[in-house]
Amino acid sequence: MQISKARIDELKEIARHLRIDCLKMLHKAKSGHTGGPLGIMDMMTALYFEVMRQDPKNPTWPDRDRFILSNGHTCPALYVILAKLGYFPADELSHLRQLGSALQGHPKLKVEWGIEMSTGSLGQGMSVGNGLALAAKLDRKDYTVYSMHSDGEAQEGMFWEGAMFAGFRKLDNRICLLDWNNIQIDGYNDQIKDVSPLDEKLQAFGFHVQVIDGHDMAQILSALTEAKQIKGKPKMIVAKTILGKGVSIFENKPKYHGVTPSDEELKIALKELSCHREEPVGRRGDLKLGEI
Repeated sequence: MQISKARIDELKEIARHLRIDCLKMLHKAKSGHTGGPLGIMDMMTALYFEVMRQDPKNPTWPDRDRFILSNGHTCPALYVILAKLGYFPADELSHLRQLGSALQGHPKLKVEWGIEMSTGSLGQGMSVGNGLALAAKLDRKDYTVYSMHSDGEAQEGMFWEGAMFAGFRKLDNRICLLDWNNIQIDGYNDQIKDVSPLDEKLQAFGFHVQVIDGHDMAQILSALTEAKQIKGKPKMIVAKTILGKGVSIFENKPKYHGVTPSDEELKIALKELSCHREEPVGRRGDLKLGEI
């Protein structure tokens, strides 16, 4: 897949706007995870705005590609993307984590809104994705099952049981991405339970593995293209990322794994992301700076 520089720049711009939407949503909710969603936003943008086969106007289309957000606490990234694509009204973003809202702190199954699976128990998405991929083969469908994972998930036995199954069954319609930011809620992974070398371990489980810069849009798109072309084995893209990417006060700080920005922090973040007071956010004018 040849992607022009203009298109890559356009995707970077989409990701920047999505980070802004994400921060405003989290600030309004005053509850949720900040660092992870900002860290995976470039990969999520590439997937949803360039790679995946989907139709927001027909979310239950049987031949659509599937996506499982296995590290469910990063769901704010998924929610702003689905709203921007039109899976549900952008106003719903204002109800994040409220009682009765469909947008909870971890994804809740709602296929008509583009949410393919309830997740939150780390590692579970590997097995769920495998099931969907195996079903596609049994049904002779050609859709691809994508999933996002975290390095914290790689500390869970369930993750490796699923990886073993995917390799044994040679699920080549299975493409996984792993957010390797080396941070979990209590500190740095390599000081709590080091999971490296992830690439060698996953290769031993039968995966085709690529290690990339998870913020380099060209590398992300190239890796997804290569993964799509590989036959006979599942694919894993291990992406080196920065927790809180895009906002200096959040970057690489374990504190921002699971807290939302204060009023002052949001102002700093929006300034760094070049959000101006008169600039509407999101194509349908969802949450605006004036609402904080």
